Amino acid sequence: MRLPIHLEHLGSLDAFTCAQTLSHLPDLLFLDSALRHPGLGRYSFVAADPFGRFLVQGSRAFWNGAPLPQPPLSALRSLLDQYHQSRVDRLPPFQGGAAGYLAYDFRHTLERLTPAPVDVPCPEAVLPFYDVVVSFDHWSGDAWLLSTGWPEQDPDRRQKRAAARAQYFRRLLAHMPRYLRGFKLVSPWTSNFSASGYGEAVEAVIDAILAGDIFQANIAQRFTARVSDEFDALAFYGHLRRKNPAPFSAFLNFDESTIASSSPERFVKVDRGCVETRPIKGTTARSSDQRRDQNLAEALLRSDKDRAENLMIVDLLRNDLSRVCKPHTVRAPLLCGLESYAAVHHLVSVVEGQLDSGFTATDAMAACFPGGSITGAPKIRAMEIITQIEHCARQVYCGSIGYFGFDGTADTNIAIRTVMLKDRSAVFHAGSGITALSEPRAEYEETLTKAQCIFAAFEA
Repeated sequence: MRLPIHLEHLGSLDAFTCAQTLSHLPDLLFLDSALRHPGLGRYSFVAADPFGRFLVQGSRAFWNGAPLPQPPLSALRSLLDQYHQSRVDRLPPFQGGAAGYLAYDFRHTLERLTPAPVDVPCPEAVLPFYDVVVSFDHWSGDAWLLSTGWPEQDPDRRQKRAAARAQYFRRLLAHMPRYLRGFKLVSPWTSNFSASGYGEAVEAVIDAILAGDIFQANIAQRFTARVSDEFDALAFYGHLRRKNPAPFSAFLNFDESTIASSSPERFVKVDRGCVETRPIKGTTARSSDQRRDQNLAEALLRSDKDRAENLMIVDLLRNDLSRVCKPHTVRAPLLCGLESYAAVHHLVSVVEGQLDSGFTATDAMAACFPGGSITGAPKIRAMEIITQIEHCARQVYCGSIGYFGFDGTADTNIAIRTVMLKDRSAVFHAGSGITALSEPRAEYEETLTKAQCIFAAFEA
C-alpha cells in the first residue's frame, strides 16, 4: 500500500541555512546536531508552520486553544494516535509529529509539588504538530523534504495536501536566506545567587543529606540580562552553536518565547520499543593545554565524588524505566564514560530497556520526567528542596526539548545550556549536583564553568 506522503530529496542543503530561510514562518523548530557524531549527532530537523498546537498551561492541556478533558500526556497520546503513520525506514527518524518543549514545571502535571515563584510566565509545554519536516543525515550528507498531508484523514485529500505543502516549502527553500542582524546585550548579567549565597545553598543541601532527607540535589543559579530591541535570536543561536556545538542542540521560535539550546544530554529516546536515556553527572572544565586537558579528564574519571553522583542517578533512572519496561530488560551498558565538549568534560552513563506492551513514548516520558540528573535523589524530595533554595521557576531549563513522532518514535534532550529569550530579556541557568562530598566553592565554580559557554556566545 502506498503511503499518502510526499517525499523529495534536496541534495546537500545546509541545516542552518534551511532554518534561516524558513525563519519567517510561525513556530520555527530546529532540532540541531550541531556537534556531529555517527550515533548521537547524525540527524537534524527543521520544521515550521504547524497544522495544530498542543499547549499546557496551568497543568491543563489545550489543542488549538480549546481545552482538553484529559491529563496532558494522555491528551498528547490521543492526539498523536489520530495521526498515526508508518515509518519510512530509509529516512531520518523524525517524519512528522509533535515537537517543542516540556518545561521543568511540567512536573506539576505528574506529581503534587510546591510551585516555585514565577516572575517570567512560561507555559508548561508547547508542542506544535508538524506535517512537513526537512531532515538532514549528516553521515550521508543528504537532505529530505517529507510532507505527510495531515491533518487530512481522507487518503486522496491527504495525498493532495501532502503534494501541495511540499511544493509550498520547496518554493520557499529556493529563496535566499534572510539577512541575520546583531545580538547585543544592553545590560550586564545578574544572578539570583552571590558566591557566598550559593555556598550557603550547598551547605543546606549537605545538611539535608546528612540528616537522611536526600542523597543529592542539583542547585542552579539563574542569570538574567537585557537584550537590544534589534536582537536577532537566530543570529545568536548561530553563534552559540559555533562556540559550543552539542549533539542535542535546538532553536525554537514560538509565540510564547524563543529558546536557544546547546545541550549535550539526551533525556529519553524511544525507537522501535527500545528506550534509552543518557544521564550526565560529573563535570570538569577543559584546558587549552593538551596535557593539562588530558589530566583533567583522567582526574574526572577517577573522582569518587563524581562517580558516586553519576551512579546514584543511574539507579534512579533504572527505577523510572522499570515502571514502563518489560521485566529484566532495564540495564546500564555504559557507566561513567567520558564525553568532551568545547568547554567541559562530562561523565555520561547509558540506561536502556524495552517498553512493555501497551506503553508508548509518552508513558516513558511520564515515568522519567523531569530527568534525575538535574533534580537529584530521591527525586520528589530533591525537587522540593530545590524549590525552597532556588526561590524561582526554572522555566524551560531542566525540562526537555525534542519530538514525539506520528510513528511512535521520540527523542528529547535535557534542556541544559539553554537560553530563554522573552520580552527583551535573556535568561538561563547553570547548576551543579550536590552530594555529601561537595565543597561549596568548587560547586559554585562548576556552575560558572557551565555558564561560560553561554556568556561567550553573547560576545559577538
